[in-house]
Amino acid sequence: MEMVNITIDDRKLQVPKNYTVLEAARYANIAIPTLCFLKDINEIGACRMCVVEVQGARSLQAACVFPVSEGLVISTKSPAVREARKVTLELILSNHDRKCLTCVRSRSCELQKLAEDLNIKDIRFEGEASKHPIDNFSPSIVRDPNKCVLCRRCVSMCKNVQGVGVIDTNERGFNTIVSSAFNKSLNSVPCTMCGQCIAVCPVGALKEKDDTDKVWEALSNKDLHVVVQTAPAVRVALGEEFGMPIGSRVTSNMIASLRRLGFKKVFDTDTAADLTIMEEGTELIDRLKNGGKLPLITSCSPGWIKFCEHNYPEFIDNLSSCKSPHEMFGAVLKSYYAEKEGIDPAKVFVVSIMPCTAKKYEAKRPELSSTGYPDVDVVLTTRELAKMIKEAAIDFTELPERHFDDPMGEATGAGVIFGATGGVMEAALRTVVEILEGKSFDKIEYNAVRGIDGIKEAVVEAGGYKIKAAVAHGLGNARKLLDRIKAGEAQYDFIEIMACPGGCVNGGGQPIQPSYVRSWVDLRSERAKAIYEEERDLPIRKSHENPRIQMLYKEYFGEPGSHKAHELLHTHYEQKEKYPEK
Repeated sequence: MEMVNITIDDRKLQVPKNYTVLEAARYANIAIPTLCFLKDINEIGACRMCVVEVQGARSLQAACVFPVSEGLVISTKSPAVREARKVTLELILSNHDRKCLTCVRSRSCELQKLAEDLNIKDIRFEGEASKHPIDNFSPSIVRDPNKCVLCRRCVSMCKNVQGVGVIDTNERGFNTIVSSAFNKSLNSVPCTMCGQCIAVCPVGALKEKDDTDKVWEALSNKDLHVVVQTAPAVRVALGEEFGMPIGSRVTSNMIASLRRLGFKKVFDTDTAADLTIMEEGTELIDRLKNGGKLPLITSCSPGWIKFCEHNYPEFIDNLSSCKSPHEMFGAVLKSYYAEKEGIDPAKVFVVSIMPCTAKKYEAKRPELSSTGYPDVDVVLTTRELAKMIKEAAIDFTELPERHFDDPMGEATGAGVIFGATGGVMEAALRTVVEILEGKSFDKIEYNAVRGIDGIKEAVVEAGGYKIKAAVAHGLGNARKLLDRIKAGEAQYDFIEIMACPGGCVNGGGQPIQPSYVRSWVDLRSERAKAIYEEERDLPIRKSHENPRIQMLYKEYFGEPGSHKAHELLHTHYEQKEKYPEK
């Protein structure tokens, strides 16, 4: 790699020639403040918080976009630089809703931290502030333009990474606002509710719809039997909300906390992930053997489903009819479990703890109420669960060891890996291959579908079939993959698509890490490592070998794909208008 010699704050350095000044400074552990910058996502130099003085330049330069060159001399803290940053920050604050004590991002706000770091004590430019209505109509995402700092990180994520593009900057000058077309609600545009915009917002301008009060109310209602289920990605991220390292496994702490919050039973959504594999695997085998519509595309990600319904309706028949695991579990809890425990299903209140904001939207879909009641009553994100634990004054790090409840408390490693991109594909292949071959195999890890490459491919031979598989994570990659299929450039039998980059571990409801962490630590990889560690520790790693699932089919469903299974565990999807009139 070609290197160049530069000087930063009188320190002589050798850095790669393709670095920016910001990268060079961070390489040398020299701090430069940023606000709009997000590595590989938003590198536009819009906020001007990272300005530096470059010898020979006529004006201060934005370090995040200014390239290094041989002999460059830079000052990151000259009087002119410090004053420019303060003025810029005060101007941003002068048009910002500064109700910090009641803001969802209090103490995790990047703007708040900048004000503290730059020693802002007064704002010299107080004047008229913008006042915009809050968009609270979406079941998943709340948008508050009064807190927006126009960093455009959400715009870049939605448009350039996710390929959805429902938000952008509108108007000019002082009237500039980040919003959807014609300032429509996010509920009235083809937003997928994935929440990736929330994950990259540095302030409280974007947040999930808070449903914690609904859960507190249910827990206090003695007439209700309130149960909770948790997705695999939650247990490898929840600890971050309590100061633990990224990728900490906190399964036991999480279960103990939920018990102390007052839930009657604490279940593992991984069990339902095993159930999903039984149904989806059966569906794949049926389509392979009987000339069904291929490729079969997984349906676990509600953000992806909504994206498909809006943008690729021609692929709706390719979607698996299986409900997502937590919706399957909700249906089972309000049928099989209610019958077994002698509880009126109307009294069973199901709460799902998910890494995903789109699950809030999914739970309100009218198609997902096969028992006559919503399969899931309330969805909380990982962040919302952390709020409830803190509100209840539970010491999260000092709790006794606890395990998930029966009769649905046992899951396999196949269910756990649903949390990482490629996990659904790998879990399905473990079962499908053995069913087609009619025998068990010791080798069950399919490494070709693991990792963070945007699109991964694999070919697996089993039972005389050569199954061509593909995995895409992030809706931008899903669009690339589907366009290739439409153009006849690629052909597959089985496809896994997850809306969020990295899969559920990086869902829109996971703990938010500031830009200086997101830019230099791959959250997807660190959390996924913990997922695979958790999976390797489990004694059973194939869904079809789960004794709880075997019992469920024996006692209730009969066999995968049965009439009863289709009534409770399957659903349908339909084309949606991008901009409905109502």
